[in-house]
Amino acid sequence: MLITCPYCGPRDLAEFSYQGDANRPRPDQHDTDQARWNAYVYDRANPAGPHREYWQHAGGCRKHLLIVRSTLTHAIESVAFAGAPGATPQAPRRAAKGRTKTGPAKGKKP
Repeated sequence: MLITCPYCGPRDLAEFSYQGDANRPRPDQHDTDQARWNAYVYDRANPAGPHREYWQHAGGCRKHLLIVRSTLTHAIESVAFAGAPGATPQAPRRAAKGRTKTGPAKGKKP
């Protein structure tokens, strides 16, 4: 499976580390309600279809990503940097044919 990092481009799944469910709000750090913290740490939903998840590009740029992945097909639907203002995952960008992230293909004028 390939994940398209917004910074590094398409990379193999082995470079990434799953960080958890992005749909669950974390309780306030000063909240002492044991039941609320137990639910946050141990209770898990088992969604079928698109699911928002946090991943870290541990074997690359080390950025944290917000990924929408289908739990049925494991297809990556969108990727965005986590914590970015208005972090709404976008569809992965692909380089135009004959171009790379750094410029035109060798031997071609821009």
